[in-house]
Amino acid sequence: MPVFDFKNTADASGPAACTYTVFRSDEAFASPEKPILLLDNRIQPFSHHSCGIFTNPVKGTAFVFDKEYGNISADILQIDARFVSLLRWLGENHIHVRLSGQNREEGYAVYKIREIAFGGGTKLSAEDGFLQFMIERLFASCAPTDEPEDEDQDETGDSMKLTSLQSITDFITCAGRTLPDNIRLWARRNLAVARSHEVTPEERRHAQRALSIMMNIQWKNNYFESIDPQEARRILDEELYGMEQVKQRIIETVIQINRTHTLPAYGILLAGPAGTGKSQVAYAVARILKLPWTTLDMSSINDPEQLTGSSRIYANAKPGIIMEAFSMAGASNLVFIINELDKAASGKGNGNPADVLLTLLDNLGFTDNYMECMVPTAGVYPIATANDKSLISAPLMSRFAVIDIPDYTADEKKIIFSRYALPKVLKRMNMRQEECVVSEEALDAVIKTYADTSGIRDLEQAAEHLAANALYQIEVNHVPRVIFDGEMVKKLLG
Repeated sequence: MPVFDFKNTADASGPAACTYTVFRSDEAFASPEKPILLLDNRIQPFSHHSCGIFTNPVKGTAFVFDKEYGNISADILQIDARFVSLLRWLGENHIHVRLSGQNREEGYAVYKIREIAFGGGTKLSAEDGFLQFMIERLFASCAPTDEPEDEDQDETGDSMKLTSLQSITDFITCAGRTLPDNIRLWARRNLAVARSHEVTPEERRHAQRALSIMMNIQWKNNYFESIDPQEARRILDEELYGMEQVKQRIIETVIQINRTHTLPAYGILLAGPAGTGKSQVAYAVARILKLPWTTLDMSSINDPEQLTGSSRIYANAKPGIIMEAFSMAGASNLVFIINELDKAASGKGNGNPADVLLTLLDNLGFTDNYMECMVPTAGVYPIATANDKSLISAPLMSRFAVIDIPDYTADEKKIIFSRYALPKVLKRMNMRQEECVVSEEALDAVIKTYADTSGIRDLEQAAEHLAANALYQIEVNHVPRVIFDGEMVKKLLG
């Protein structure tokens, strides 16, 4: 377990010197082998579950066990760097907790910390499950790059007695280091506004709302773990038929991420006729990257303010759609699917919505007027779709690697209908394949019916129609199965 020294010292008349060292870890969860902290168990071993309180690590670095051990204390030997502030806060506020740990040669390895509130005892926060939320966020963060600092700031407690502000205060105190530097500073300023009596109630409400939105986003770094190219190919083959050029480009992107551990500098623009599966490609990429995804429909955006939010000077001010997308995803790293990018240049006098997208796509950070803070976008991977790329401005086009998606041939449509569309519908309707049989003649009739339409949406609707008709005949006419021929298809779909 790698360690670096961090020892709080005190003069001879003051509290005892700090007993622990801090180790850096980026583990996503704890175990007896990779614990949150180690306690000195040389005096005696401790139970798997042990209750008590931490003493403030600045004033005495120990855990005081409940009376089952005679209120003895055990020195803290090592702490995961991410948890120093949290343990300090628990100690300062005398929060009663239960530890889960295992006695090992190097000490009592604590890998779970749970809050216990009983008999009117102090709770960490008025929010249920807050401690576990905190711990999950800390595990999802990276170890601090420098030594934990002693922040002598009056941010414990909440004179306004508002639950949400209490939780936000606790979060900033215990896990402020999981936030980007600029957002941590922004949060402290907004917290001061939300708690101030020198501003209007409206200003306090806006500050509190902005804090609630920002603190509920898990801010991650832009380091991406390697992705298995074979698993990525399996997902693509499962989700998409054909599209070999598209799949090749996506696998190339995966290999690039594996080499650099960062997202490519450019997003992907999928251009092609309606119904050719552009959105499905985007969802497949999000699945491969193991990221949450959000969609932005540019056909419904006619004012830049819808994207950037409105200023807090207005009573009905609110964040923009982009900020709301981060909030809904709950994470800073996500796939941003921008549908119908070719319709992004149709502003109505108040500016061009397309111009707003440029700052999002440059990965330099996006500023929302309501939040009044730059949101890091290095972990955002944009995937745009368009039916007519000639309508997209040159500046927007330059932010994407363009992949043209041609329409399907008649033979491809046959395979998609028989191997993908119809089996999918039958499975959803809880029908067996032998209950709805489409003959070769019927399949030709389906393809001919929609020969003049692009994409496969009409084929999916046709599969739905045929399956529903077969189910009707089975249930009403009590036939064991339905075999469709050409005439039946023409009559049904004509």
